[in-house]
Amino acid sequence: MPAIALIEHGALPAVRLTSTDGAQAILTLYGAHLVSWITADGKERLFCSALSSMDGSRAIRGGVPVIFPQFAERGSGMRHGFARVSTWRLVDSGAEAGAGAVAGAAFAVFALDQNDLAQAHGAAWPHRFALTLRVALKGGKIALSLDVQNTGSEAFAFSSALHTYFAVDELGQVAVRGVQEDALRLDDKLDRIFHNIGGPITLEQPGGALRLAQQGFLDAVVWNPGAQDAAALADMEDDEYRRFICIEAALIDQRTLAPGAGWTGTHDISSIP
Repeated sequence: MPAIALIEHGALPAVRLTSTDGAQAILTLYGAHLVSWITADGKERLFCSALSSMDGSRAIRGGVPVIFPQFAERGSGMRHGFARVSTWRLVDSGAEAGAGAVAGAAFAVFALDQNDLAQAHGAAWPHRFALTLRVALKGGKIALSLDVQNTGSEAFAFSSALHTYFAVDELGQVAVRGVQEDALRLDDKLDRIFHNIGGPITLEQPGGALRLAQQGFLDAVVWNPGAQDAAALADMEDDEYRRFICIEAALIDQRTLAPGAGWTGTHDISSIP
């Protein structure tokens, strides 16, 4: 049977999921933050900075931050929103129902609403909402689903993203396909939004690739700070920028939810030998 364990990651309470074939994921309750995803072949697929805070004092640098209710500075609230710096609740976990491809998969569901927010965050964004993040994994696949519900009596607008830091052996050997006509390659700083993604994205590097499929999230962001900006970041070693690339499933333009309405964005990632 898949295993679910409550652990500590750094100084943070966390959940470790293990599928029947040995694939693992670790998510901290702080931010419902996926900080590690190891496929069944034993390979870590996500990057976390060696200097990242793991005590809840600031957002985690790496993994998969949940961005809500605004993207970057595109709004009047805090950069990238409060979801990544709030403590979520584990509300469900276990084994996927069914047979075939999902048999043996492990899953966990995390929840956040206005009652979970720090006073300052709640005062700055006084809407009634409910977020759930569901994560399931098996073999070389992981599936993330973010659900946003308006539980109040007034409409609100939001943006969102799953700001995924993928581990790479060497930035200059990476190719990203599916965001433009030709392959996207980079060797230093890049921060670009690609709107209206119509199909899967492939992250290629020597030794294998990842296939990224998203729904609900209309856009993709490809980001790396490059040498100069990485050196200015207190929570990143100077040369770590060469060890990751961010490919974010994103909803950049704000979506308005009427009272009682909801939205769901999914991000499915599969390893390709």
